[in-house]
Amino acid sequence: MANELEELIGFLSSPSPQITKAAVDIVRGFTGSEDGLKSLAHYANIVLPSLSRLLAGPKEVSEPAAEALVNLSQDTDLARKMVEMGMVKIAMEILYKPESGISKLLVMMLVNLTQLDAGIASLLQTEDEKMNGLYVMKLVRSFCRSSSETSDDPFEHVASILVNISKQEAARKLLLDPKRGLLKQIIRQFDSSSPLRKKGVSGTIRNCCFEAESQLQNLLLISEFLWPALLLPVAGKKIYNEKDTSKMPLELGSALSIEREPVTDPEIQVQVLEAIYLITLQDAGRRAFWSVNGPRILQVGYEDEQDPKVMEAYERVGSLLVDNSGTEESSAEKSI
Repeated sequence: MANELEELIGFLSSPSPQITKAAVDIVRGFTGSEDGLKSLAHYANIVLPSLSRLLAGPKEVSEPAAEALVNLSQDTDLARKMVEMGMVKIAMEILYKPESGISKLLVMMLVNLTQLDAGIASLLQTEDEKMNGLYVMKLVRSFCRSSSETSDDPFEHVASILVNISKQEAARKLLLDPKRGLLKQIIRQFDSSSPLRKKGVSGTIRNCCFEAESQLQNLLLISEFLWPALLLPVAGKKIYNEKDTSKMPLELGSALSIEREPVTDPEIQVQVLEAIYLITLQDAGRRAFWSVNGPRILQVGYEDEQDPKVMEAYERVGSLLVDNSGTEESSAEKSI
């Protein structure tokens, strides 16, 4: 005989819209507590498909169903089951339907699912050579087109998806592919006023720089956008003089020669310094860094810094530059 919870889950598939609506609202409430999640986990094979079917319905049922799935996907075991049942594909298909009003919730669910290797593989479509990378390209396009200036920014959490997937080599190669130009698009979002977007961009750049040994040329192809994104957060508050800025690219020198709002988020600062470190581990990366007067920028930024972790990250780059300063400085002087 079915217990009350089994009956409730059964009502998610009721032909009556009113009963379905009442049931999904109650299930959503269950997912808001740890005990509720544990109870529903016992019926995952029924509740997950039932909720996923409601995602394509009217907003009064699709929204609570999506909220429930976001909560359920925070549990690693349930997230794994969701990936196995094709939830990434379901979410992506509904996300791009014109009538979908649950975009933000679907993106948040994808953030949770891409914390798993299987979820990343599913989003990258690694098993389908013809479709490989299509989902990521769509998400990047939406991320770059949607505005962070409004209270409702449905695609801002794509920033976290990009950080998650760029922990894998296959995703980094996809983002760094110059023909697709995805990283170049992503970097431009660093100017956003959204802390989530900024943090996502800096984290994604940092992860992509783990490919610096084999992909340095592709990174430097977008140096016009890359260096400002990496150096402005660690340039300090000082207005730089003409002697310093004359040795920098125009876009970087112009930004540092006027008053600006400094980046004070230690996480972003550490991420960009780690990215700089990974680039300057390579000979050509160090030469490129010297050519934009990078060491001077770090010297000035370090003078203003007080956070111990950020200072440590500055010092790590600094020690690398000092150890290789002789040849790099002379070659930089020739190029300036």
